[in-house]
Amino acid sequence: MPKLLIDGGRGPLRGTVKISGAKNAAVAIIPAAILTSAPVRIENLPDINDIQALVEILGSLGVCAQWKSSSVLSVDASRLDKYKPPYELVKKLRASYYLIGALVGRCGRAHVPLPGGCDLGPRPIDQHIKGLTALGAEVEVEHGIIKVEAKELVGANIYLDIVSVGATINIMLAAVKAKGKTVIENAAKEPEIVDVANFLNAMGAQIRGAGTDVIKITGVNELGSANHSVIPDRIEAGTYMIAAAATEGNVLLCDVIPKHVDSVIAKLREMGVTVEVTDDQVRVIGSRLPQAVDIKTFPYPGFPTDLQSLAMVLLTQANGSSIITENVFEGRFKHVDELKRMGACIKVEGKTAIIEGCSHLSGAPVCATDLRAGAAFVLAGMLAEGKTVISDIEHIYRGYEKICCKLNALGANITEID
Repeated sequence: MPKLLIDGGRGPLRGTVKISGAKNAAVAIIPAAILTSAPVRIENLPDINDIQALVEILGSLGVCAQWKSSSVLSVDASRLDKYKPPYELVKKLRASYYLIGALVGRCGRAHVPLPGGCDLGPRPIDQHIKGLTALGAEVEVEHGIIKVEAKELVGANIYLDIVSVGATINIMLAAVKAKGKTVIENAAKEPEIVDVANFLNAMGAQIRGAGTDVIKITGVNELGSANHSVIPDRIEAGTYMIAAAATEGNVLLCDVIPKHVDSVIAKLREMGVTVEVTDDQVRVIGSRLPQAVDIKTFPYPGFPTDLQSLAMVLLTQANGSSIITENVFEGRFKHVDELKRMGACIKVEGKTAIIEGCSHLSGAPVCATDLRAGAAFVLAGMLAEGKTVISDIEHIYRGYEKICCKLNALGANITEID
C-alpha cells in the first residue's frame, strides 16, 4: 500500500488554489440521477475515490455512467435493472446509503448492504428507516443488508429525532416521486442538501424549504433530464484556509462560496488571522503567533466537525490553551494519539480536548484513522521538523482531489511512496 512522505518545516504556503466540487453533495447527487430514466449531466464533480466507487456501483446496477471529462459525468439510467448493489463496492463509502432512497423511489425496492466509510463511532441509520417507513415502505435489516420494499410510497409528515444530513437526503430521494405531500421537520440545513434539492428540482421535482429545518416535497409522477453543476467543497476550502493560517502563509482560494465557510472565517479572525473575502474568493494570511480559541462543533451553520482535527493541529501552534468540544461524532478524537506521537500536547476528557499551544512538532510515522484525520496529519507533517510518513492514505484520497499536487504547488514537499 502506498504512503505519503512529508518533508516538513518548509515554511509558509503561498499561492492560489482552486477548490473542487463538494464531495458531500456529489455522493448524493449521483445516486439521485437514477430517479429518472432520462439522461442527466453532472458537472464539477471532484476526482476522488468515493465518486469513482459510486460510478462503479451504478454500472453494476445496469446504469450507463460515462465520464465526459475528469469532472463531468453523463448518467443514463433508462436500463436500470437491478436493486442489489454488491457489498464489495458498497463497503467502500458511507454515502452508499443514498442508494436506498434512490432505488426505492425508482424501483419500489432496494437491498443495500450496510455502508462502510470512516469509523467515527456509532452512526445509526434509524432515522433513515423511520422516514422510509413513514412513507409506506417495509424495512428490515437482515444479514447486514437493509431490505426495503414499497408497493406505493405516500407522502407523510416526518419529524427527525436528531438533525441528520443522511436521513434528510435519503427521505428527499424517496419522497420526490411519492404520492402526495411530504414534510420533513427538524431537517438538516447543510448547503449540500440545498444542492441536492436544486438538482432534483432541475429534473422536475417540487421541493421547497431546503436549507431550512422544514422541507416540503410534493410528489411528481416522473422526473426528466437535467444539467447540474455541483457546489464548491466547503470542507476542502476550510482545509486550505486552516493550512494557510497554520503555516503563516498567504493563500488565495478560488471558486468558493464564502457564506458556506462563515464559521471558519470567524474563528480564524478570532485567532488574529487575516481573512479577505470577495464574491467567490477567500484569501487567508496567517499571523506569526495566532491566539488560542475555543471551538465547539455543531451541524451547519456551526463549526464543521469535518474540520475539527485540522483546527486541532492549528491550535497546537497558537499562543495559549484552547478547548475543542466535539458535539457531532463521539468517535472523532482518534487522531489525538497520533498527533501526540508528533509532539502535540493534547488531553482528552470525554467529548472535550484541551490543546496546549506553541507545541514543537517533529516528524513521525502516523496512520490516517479517517478521511479528515488524514488531512490533519498532512498539515501536521508540513509543520513538523523532519520527515513524516502517513499510512492508510486511501482515506485521504476518498475526499480530497489531488491534495498532494495542490499543496506542493503552494510550497509543500509531499511525495507518495511504496
